[in-house]
Amino acid sequence: MIVPLTALIAVGLALIHLYSGRIRFLDVLPRSRWLSAAGGVSVAYVFVHLLPDLAKEQETILGAVGESFNFLEQHVYLVALIGLAAFYGLERAAKVSRQRKRSVGGEDSTEAGVFWLHAGSFAAFNALIGYLLLHREDPGIQGLLLFAFAMGVHFMINDHGLRKHHQRVYDQVGRWVLAAGICVGWMVGLFFEVSEAAIAVLFAFLAGGVIMNVLKEELPEERESRFWAFALGAAVYTVVLLLAF
Repeated sequence: MIVPLTALIAVGLALIHLYSGRIRFLDVLPRSRWLSAAGGVSVAYVFVHLLPDLAKEQETILGAVGESFNFLEQHVYLVALIGLAAFYGLERAAKVSRQRKRSVGGEDSTEAGVFWLHAGSFAAFNALIGYLLLHREDPGIQGLLLFAFAMGVHFMINDHGLRKHHQRVYDQVGRWVLAAGICVGWMVGLFFEVSEAAIAVLFAFLAGGVIMNVLKEELPEERESRFWAFALGAAVYTVVLLLAF
C-alpha cells in the first residue's frame, strides 16, 4: 500500500513543477495570498513537527558519529544551519548573476552557469524529498500525507522564485530537471535505504533548506508579502499537525 501511494505522490509532486507556472494568479504584486499561506504551511511543518522529531533523534546521531564529535552537542541543528546557509548561498549567486547580466545590457535573468548550479542543487533537494517519501521519521499514511502536502506547497514557492531568477529557461528546461529529481530520489529510495541516523541528518538539511527558501520569498520588501495569509497558513497547519500527532 505505502509504495504505490508514494509513487503516486512523487508523480503528483513532479506535476506541481511542470504545471504551477500556469497558475497565473500566483504571479502578482502584492504577493499572492496563496503563496504567503503556502510559506506559512511549510514553516509550520518544519517547526511544529520536523525539528521536534529530529531533536528526539539526537542520541541516535551521537551514537553514529562517535565520541570524537561529542563536542558538537546539537548535530541536528548544525546540519539544519548548513542547509539554510547552502540555499542562502544559491540565492545570493542568482541575484549577483542577474545584476551582472543587467549591467551589460542583458535581460533580467541569471547566466547559464548559475542556472545550472540552481537547477542541479534544487534537483538534488527534490531527490532528497523523493527519497524521504519512502523513508521518513514517522512511518504511516497520515505522516506521509502531511509531509507530501507541506512539500507540495513548498514546491509552489520554489517554482515562483526560480522562475523569477531564470525566466524562460526555467520553463523550457529547469522545471523538467526539478520534476525528474523527485522521481529519481523516489527510485533510489525504492532500492536503497540508509541508517536511521542518516535519515535524521537528511531531514535536518531539508528543514534548513525549507526555512531559507520560504524566508527569501517572504521577506524582501518588493514582494509586498501578505503577513496575514502567512500567519493564517502557519496557524491552520499547526493545528492540523497538533491534532494529528
